[in-house]
Amino acid sequence: MAKIPSGTTLFHTEHILRRMGVGPGMVVADLGCGGSGYFVLQAAKMVGSKGTVFGIDVLKSALSNLVSRARLADLANIVPVWSNLEVYRGARLVRDEVVDVSLLINLLFQSHRHPDILRETYRMLKNGGRLLIIDWKITGMRMGPRREQIVHASDIRRSAEDAGFLFVEEMTPGPYHFGLIFKK
Repeated sequence: MAKIPSGTTLFHTEHILRRMGVGPGMVVADLGCGGSGYFVLQAAKMVGSKGTVFGIDVLKSALSNLVSRARLADLANIVPVWSNLEVYRGARLVRDEVVDVSLLINLLFQSHRHPDILRETYRMLKNGGRLLIIDWKITGMRMGPRREQIVHASDIRRSAEDAGFLFVEEMTPGPYHFGLIFKK
């Protein structure tokens, strides 16, 4: 796999989060947040002290890095959660139906268990809550995952609808990705 740029090189996180309606007092979950936590940190600033952002990842080292970055940014509203999202109720620290906005950013290409991940995501999301899935598209560029790892937007849409989500719209988060917005 070629080196994958991240963060603001690929996305304008604040713009994307605003489009998802993230604002003061909300609860946001970044599922598969990684150690850089670009979306977690930006969301934490946007929801403020009365909001909460769950940074969920299977790698404890990623969560440790996220905690360090949150401290440096003086953000006390970030809750790190160690979980395998392929396991239903694996993110035990996140109760059912508490999340306003869920994010699955560059995660689904790494798994073949999309129905399990979407089921766990659905569990956490409030009725009326929104889900944003951003993943790689085939661009012909020498960056990102191998071609055989890339998931197609139509397949993800079908899996999300099978999990109970309602499709809202497609968006273009950047030149190398597709974005799909759903509602519970």
